[in-house]
Amino acid sequence: MVTMNIDTFNATVEKLRNTGFSPDASNVYLHIPEAKQALAIGLKRFVANPQWLPEYDLIADWLSDNHGRGLLCIGHVGRGKTVICAKILPVILNYYCHLIVNVADATEFNTKHEELKQRHILCIDDVGVENEAIRYGERKVPFAELVDLAEKKGKLLLITTNLTTAELSAKYGARTLDRLKAITHVVHFEGESLRR
Repeated sequence: MVTMNIDTFNATVEKLRNTGFSPDASNVYLHIPEAKQALAIGLKRFVANPQWLPEYDLIADWLSDNHGRGLLCIGHVGRGKTVICAKILPVILNYYCHLIVNVADATEFNTKHEELKQRHILCIDDVGVENEAIRYGERKVPFAELVDLAEKKGKLLLITTNLTTAELSAKYGARTLDRLKAITHVVHFEGESLRR
């Protein structure tokens, strides 16, 4: 019997790929140069008289090196989560990386989740407002299914929500929240709404 080592292990993984076995996730790695400047340009494009907030520095840091993880923007309303994730980041990722971000509102996620699960880079805006889905009499939680799939396949998720982590855990379960934290960089948005 041959003793397994890293080379024989990797060779066996490659051999098994022909059977459909794929243990490796296809994570998306971002290294955007001058990310803060790109984010500021996007804010100027979409927001009248934009105000730079401390949490935007954290998003610029994520753009500079995301370590293969998505982005989870949590917090108060009117702080720029949607404009950044659903409008600015898709433009930046397309310009610098030639990537297409598929953007969906959480309220339409239940009806389009099978289609959206096929996409590798997704922005789901306002997670937590969607209702439970019922298919053939069975209750489904499409968002939890997406998070599971994202972890397995290395999907890049850009998520916005006004829910707290405790509320996310109550709605989707501790397991889903734990996986979501593992595959995303969490940025908390605090303070009063900037909408006037």
